[in-house]
Amino acid sequence: MILDKLATGIVAHRKVIIAVFLVAAIVCVPLALTVKVNYNIADYLTKDAQSTKAIQIMADEFSQDTAVATVMLYDVDIPQALAYKDALAHLDDVSEVSWLDDVIDVHKPLQTASQATVETYYKDGNALLTVNVVKGSEKQSIPQIRELVGSAGVVAGDAASNQAIQEAAFTEVLGAFAILLPAILILLILSTTSWLEPLLFLLVIGVSIAINMGTNVAYGQVSFMTNSVSPILQMAVSLDYAIFLLHAFARQRKVHPDISVAMKYAIKESFTAVAASASTTLFGFIALVFMQFQIGADLGLNLAKGIIFSFLAVIILLPALTLCCTKLLDKTRHRELSPSFGKVGKLFVKLSFPLAVAVALCVVPAFLGQQHTGFLYGKDSIAANSAAGRATQETQDVFGQNTAVVVLVPTGDVSRELQLSQDLESTDHVTSVISYPITVSAQIPPQILSQDITERFYSDEYARIVVNTDTASEGDVAFATVEAIQDLTRSYYGDTAYTAGQSVTLYDIKLSVSSDTLKVNLIAIAAIFLALLVSFRSLLLPILLILTIESAIWINLALPYFTDTPINFIGYLVLSSVQLGATVDYAILLTSTYLRRRRQMPARPAIIDALGTNFKSILVSATTLAVCGFALNFTTTNPAVADIGVLLLRGTILSFVMVVCFLPALLVLFDKAIAKTTRKSGFFDSSDQEG
Repeated sequence: MILDKLATGIVAHRKVIIAVFLVAAIVCVPLALTVKVNYNIADYLTKDAQSTKAIQIMADEFSQDTAVATVMLYDVDIPQALAYKDALAHLDDVSEVSWLDDVIDVHKPLQTASQATVETYYKDGNALLTVNVVKGSEKQSIPQIRELVGSAGVVAGDAASNQAIQEAAFTEVLGAFAILLPAILILLILSTTSWLEPLLFLLVIGVSIAINMGTNVAYGQVSFMTNSVSPILQMAVSLDYAIFLLHAFARQRKVHPDISVAMKYAIKESFTAVAASASTTLFGFIALVFMQFQIGADLGLNLAKGIIFSFLAVIILLPALTLCCTKLLDKTRHRELSPSFGKVGKLFVKLSFPLAVAVALCVVPAFLGQQHTGFLYGKDSIAANSAAGRATQETQDVFGQNTAVVVLVPTGDVSRELQLSQDLESTDHVTSVISYPITVSAQIPPQILSQDITERFYSDEYARIVVNTDTASEGDVAFATVEAIQDLTRSYYGDTAYTAGQSVTLYDIKLSVSSDTLKVNLIAIAAIFLALLVSFRSLLLPILLILTIESAIWINLALPYFTDTPINFIGYLVLSSVQLGATVDYAILLTSTYLRRRRQMPARPAIIDALGTNFKSILVSATTLAVCGFALNFTTTNPAVADIGVLLLRGTILSFVMVVCFLPALLVLFDKAIAKTTRKSGFFDSSDQEG
């Protein structure tokens, strides 16, 4: 009854529906441009994370909420480096500039100072300055710094990476769409029988994307990850819904000449299939919401919202638009351009059993391997051909790796600060320490010095110690160094001390992600299992379908381990949810057809017929998602987005192969068990006919 009323209402109010959706899209496009994009990954850690507390203390006590850039100056003497330092300090949005003169007296011969300390800042006539810029100002401040430095040096660091990603974000999304849209048009033209149908598909999904992006204004901001991948993924995973409905409409027109009646039946016929397809994808995205690291919730909520808008647009807007364009659809009909693939069933059934044996041999090593895949957590792998990437490499060629850790301890005991600073200097991979007792003197009371000198070291409640290390911002050595600094600091101050810095933030992200990985995967699997259980009313089929897709996921995620290629952790988590939620639809489509055919014929003919019937639909859907992955990987300079792209491309191909080759073997092999564990299976039994 509800579907009857929905279908009748859509048909009766088609023009109103079109007007409402188009107005909503027109309103949402400019709103989407006002949504702030957050490029600071640290903001998505939980409030009780140690580094989050440290960053808040620095913002409250030292009036700093900054991003760090490094400036390497070529072939300069001490006075020239100091002149550049002063000029940088006077730029807008620059809060602090530090260099060698903040650690030692540069007016004395440098040979008298620790050479390890000197070479952290000044080496072979090259100077390395640290510049703190106001967080959020990178897009303006980094170009100003580059302009001031000119050809005399290069600008690198986290702030420069942020600026590079911000500059490229919009053009990269457009670049991805420039690849994806023509590819989708070609696929749709080959798989439909009207030149206009592909345009209707893209228009409807485009409207849903515009509404989804515009309604993000309710959040105030979205993460850089959401901004980069959400519209691309939404289009790729929801085009199937439109294809389901228009194919149903074409079938109903053969039975019902009245297009309004045909559309009513098409809505009712396709609603269950579209809802089932959307729900599995939706559950996969919702699983991301349960991550402790909140960038998952940001991305998961946005993608889930996008799936809902795509579902509503297909079920409500597409029928209304199709009815208004029926004459044009009929005038632009063409013969089907792609082959029918009706005879591929026999081929893939022959391949399915050898492949099943191969998968059985590979699945355990793949499952174990993907558990040990190495992760990256930051932006160190920003594209080498970007300005920030080139500057980073040039800086490392001269000074090696350099990462700063900020230690915050309670004020009031300068002698204890001195002891801690000296112990920190002796810690492996620490190149220098900047603190009041080391840089100024433990014998001079801070109270007698001017505020200009002491404010960089002390607030009312905390003393600040900067520890420079020769490690990268992440990795086993970097994280071990962070642990050593934290352990040493706690031995002096217990839980009253805090640490901050890029490597500390990434270390906390690692701790958070370690618990998120298993939780997100289990939630996604459980939710999709329940959806399949309800859809098929079977205990065994959900297990077989999930095993098919999970095997593809395990192989996909194990390859980086076996090739010793670390991947970005966000790509890992997103891929696990997206590949399961989006590609399980292929398995659902094949299995649904198999169950219908199985009521009419034995298992082997049934799976051959099901493969021939559904191969084209599965191929088009998989190709669309694979092209989406290629577009993301090909157009981005953001390493996390690039990893999502390559994992999605490879994962979609693996899922496609598993569904058309491995799943058929499972369905035939477990045919009798499926019949016994499926409610009212009604499977064909040749012995009954003979009797």
